[in-house]
Amino acid sequence: VQLVESGGGLVQAGGSLRLSCAASGSILSINYMGWYRQAPGKQRELVAAVTSGGVANYADSVKGRFTISRDNAKNTTYLQMNSLNPEDTAVYYCNADVNDYVRTYRAWGQGTQVTVSS
Repeated sequence: VQLVESGGGLVQAGGSLRLSCAASGSILSINYMGWYRQAPGKQRELVAAVTSGGVANYADSVKGRFTISRDNAKNTTYLQMNSLNPEDTAVYYCNADVNDYVRTYRAWGQGTQVTVSS
C-alpha cells in the first residue's frame, strides 16, 4: 500500500493550504488516518488524526485552524490548514493503519513540504 501526499507549497502568513493523502494498492480497510509534521531540528509531531467513523483529534497548536477529513470511498484524507503562520513550516507526513488482506500495519507517505513566509 502506498500513501501519496499532495498540496504542499509556499504560502504567506495568514494564508491557507489543503493537503491530500491518497492510499492505493491492495486495501481491505483503513481505520486510523493522520497527519504528522516535522520541522527542521525538531521531532515529528502529530498534527491531526481521524478514525474511519470520523472522530477527529488535533494538536493544541492547530485547533481551530486545521481541519482533518476523509473520504472512505477514495481512501483519502485531507488536511485543510487556515490561518497559517511561520511556525507551521514543516514537512507534513500522512500515515494510516492499513489492512491489506494479510496484516494490519501503519503506512507512511513520503512527505510534502509546507513553507509559511512571514
